[in-house]
Amino acid sequence: MKMETQPHKKHHFGTSYMPFLVQHCCLIITLLISTLFSTTTAFDYADALSKSLLYFEAQRSGRIPYNQRVTWRDHSGLTDGLEEGVDLVGGYYDAGDHVKFGLPMAFTITMLSWSAIEYRQQIEEAGELQHTLEAIKWGTDYFIKAHTSPNVLWAEVGDGDTDHYCWQRPEDMTTSRRAFKIDENNPGSDLAGETAAAMAAASIVFRKTNAHYSHLLLHHALQLFEFGDKYRGNYDASVGVVKSYYASVSGYMDELLWAATWLYKATDNKMYFEYVLSNAHKFGGTGWSISEFSWDVKYAGLQLMLSKLLREEKEKKHRAILEQYRTKAEYYICSCLNKNNDSKDNVERTPGGLLYIREWNNMQYVSTAAFLLSTYSDYLENTNQKLNCETGTVDHEEIHSFAKSQVDYILGSNPVNMSYLVGYGPKYPKRVHHRGASIVSYKKNKGFIGCTQGYDNWYGSQEPNPNVLVGALVGGPDGKDNFEDRRNNFMQTEACTYNTAPLVGVFAKFLHIENHKTVHDCNSLLLASFK
Repeated sequence: MKMETQPHKKHHFGTSYMPFLVQHCCLIITLLISTLFSTTTAFDYADALSKSLLYFEAQRSGRIPYNQRVTWRDHSGLTDGLEEGVDLVGGYYDAGDHVKFGLPMAFTITMLSWSAIEYRQQIEEAGELQHTLEAIKWGTDYFIKAHTSPNVLWAEVGDGDTDHYCWQRPEDMTTSRRAFKIDENNPGSDLAGETAAAMAAASIVFRKTNAHYSHLLLHHALQLFEFGDKYRGNYDASVGVVKSYYASVSGYMDELLWAATWLYKATDNKMYFEYVLSNAHKFGGTGWSISEFSWDVKYAGLQLMLSKLLREEKEKKHRAILEQYRTKAEYYICSCLNKNNDSKDNVERTPGGLLYIREWNNMQYVSTAAFLLSTYSDYLENTNQKLNCETGTVDHEEIHSFAKSQVDYILGSNPVNMSYLVGYGPKYPKRVHHRGASIVSYKKNKGFIGCTQGYDNWYGSQEPNPNVLVGALVGGPDGKDNFEDRRNNFMQTEACTYNTAPLVGVFAKFLHIENHKTVHDCNSLLLASFK
């Protein structure tokens, strides 16, 4: 803002200059304080947020749009669905391969949408709302295509077995693009439920900016839930090729409760609320105490969402069942905080303090935990409540602090000083297990690279990837905080869309807090200096 364009005011800190001076004085003071007195690492959450959203552009399948910012990618999968006579172009590759798996893709969109619902203002303040909406819409546009009739949903394009024989750029794909579906004779209540949840959540996000699209998403969500509930069964029994990659170990009951919860939030229709109440026990919603939240296991997320309804006057007559949901939600929070009496009821931690669920792609559980902890901390703060764990009472600040410790570990506050968010900070994984990133960009070399050529020339290379997969959250370190940056170390160096998705909202929240804290501290210092 140019000062000379402002109306003439008296000098000596007239009202038109005060915000300008406060802003610049705050910046100078902040720099001095951080340089002279800081004992902890300060993280750039704005940079982490913007980079996390770039990652989704790198994972795009289909025709790349004109405004694509990840320039080493190009069009791919342009004949997806052709064999089956359906248009399945678009959507996301889940990780470092080129299969489009419906269940993790849907969970990714649910979590991006939940981030945008909980932290819309904070994301907008950071200037990243449009990119967030684009990331969500890239997924929901594909789901609309994949839901070709009320009781048909295309579950997968490509298959993991043939895909994993090849190490190719997506632009060069020669592997099978066969598509697989669920229908009345081949049910998949878990996949239908999660896709319904994703579209219901996204319909809330787009309600303010694109009412027609929001209505269309809700229409699909309602149909998908009805389909999943009427024709019950696990999708991996109908789509056998998925079993080695995204088997539904938790079954479909959590997804049906999850979808109904989101539909109630999207429609305020009592029918969906009655569904989660009447099926609370039978479907495990008030029975399962779970210490992980993931693309497969939704219980902690739905339990947390439903427990918040206790504060709403209209739901108080259902207090007994909602209290049971809250008990299970708080078990999850307490287990993350290491506040349950029995050690087996607490999530393990690495020596460096990272939550540790399992060896393969552990960071997915860390990012979802950070999100749930952050939203529950907000809820307790807004309702002036505390959390009662078996070992004592916990306030919202302690929950927030622990969530922040997990995110800061991801960004580099860990024993090896490694950022596990690719492209963030001075040290991050350079050999991510990712076909497109590890081979010279199609934009630079349009010469065809075949299956074995990719393995021979690129997969086995010790060199860093030629393309940086910015914003990808890799699988992360082992239980002892050790990390080996090798391309063939896929348990640790492969990244997935559902790893990064929950962090979008969390980064925005932490950025908002840091900005307000800086302004508050600076205002206090300035006021003190003028006394």
